[in-house]
Amino acid sequence: MSGFEAPGPEAAVYVISVAAELSGLHPQTLRAYERMGLISPGRTVGGGRRYSHRDIERLRSIAELTASGVGVEGVRRLLDLENRIAALHARNSELVAELEATREALRQAMVSRPAPDRLPAVRAPEIGQSVVVWRRRH
Repeated sequence: MSGFEAPGPEAAVYVISVAAELSGLHPQTLRAYERMGLISPGRTVGGGRRYSHRDIERLRSIAELTASGVGVEGVRRLLDLENRIAALHARNSELVAELEATREALRQAMVSRPAPDRLPAVRAPEIGQSVVVWRRRH
């Protein structure tokens, strides 16, 4: 075991020449995309650009889109929509986890209550339906 750990996808480790080679683009194209705001590489203390694996993937996507005839503003809009979709997927996952935790808490509450005060059985709703929990007031 060497103790070497591969950098994560967000680690800015590639210099511009390596990023250009990996993405199939010219270094000047990478600089132009940065000026246009399509990519934001990390910077070293001395100001040198450093690209991450995610940056390389983004550059490849931009290259594919422009090669298929999509203009810069179209690329910008598509990338923005992809970011929004990713954010919505992440939020959806959070909400599903929260719903499952709430259902489990409800199940636990139903099990731990004495029989006379037991909450009515609740079946799992279909997606898009709501759950209503009624509490008896004493």
